[in-house]
Amino acid sequence: KSALEDYFDHAPHLEDSLKSKGKDDLLEILRSTDMESGAIAYIRQKMAMGLGHAVWCARRLIGNEPFAVILPDDVIAAETPCLQQMVDAYQDTGANMVAAMEVPREKASAYGILDVARDMGDKVLVKGMVEKPSLEEAPSNLAVIGRYILTPKVLHNLDQNLRHKRFGAGGELQLTDAIAQEIDGQGVYGLRFNGQRFDCGSKAGFLQATVSFALARPELRGEFEAYLREMFALPEAAE
Repeated sequence: KSALEDYFDHAPHLEDSLKSKGKDDLLEILRSTDMESGAIAYIRQKMAMGLGHAVWCARRLIGNEPFAVILPDDVIAAETPCLQQMVDAYQDTGANMVAAMEVPREKASAYGILDVARDMGDKVLVKGMVEKPSLEEAPSNLAVIGRYILTPKVLHNLDQNLRHKRFGAGGELQLTDAIAQEIDGQGVYGLRFNGQRFDCGSKAGFLQATVSFALARPELRGEFEAYLREMFALPEAAE
């Protein structure tokens, strides 16, 4: 876990090395990623008690403000970042919001699935959330993806569920349960975001994301695409 803290920390030895070797372009890239002192805070979850418990651990940092949750296993490539799309939509609703995308019905059992009360195109009003349902039980094929904008009431629900030992699936404190408690309260919406999602929790998904992001970079695309064509003997793309 300390590797994450080190990653975002200032690296004077690396900067000195790049400067002495005249690698000013790399030095500029490195400095552009620096964060201001105090811009990032870290909280450790002392025991594995579920995603809801991990969010609850940050309650004192969050305070009484709306907050976002990002699950890093879900990497999303989008012209406008997925979370920015959600922030914009939140301005209209003021309610809890989850990122959502359609999945094949036969794969619904791998996701949390939304039960939709009203479909408004890019947004849906949620009347229920079913965690990893069977094909027959799935109320839709609209799956929850790892981006959330939540109100302080969800933190209150997590706190109360923990105090009263109201644990969910796997005997853990579940974020989904705390969100679902607000369906009849402040409300819950799903946002069909624009972008491509990669499941980096799987090895194949991680590799797919790596290839996709590499091909999206102009300075890498030509050489990397040539390598892929050579490796897999792909035909030349139609002009």
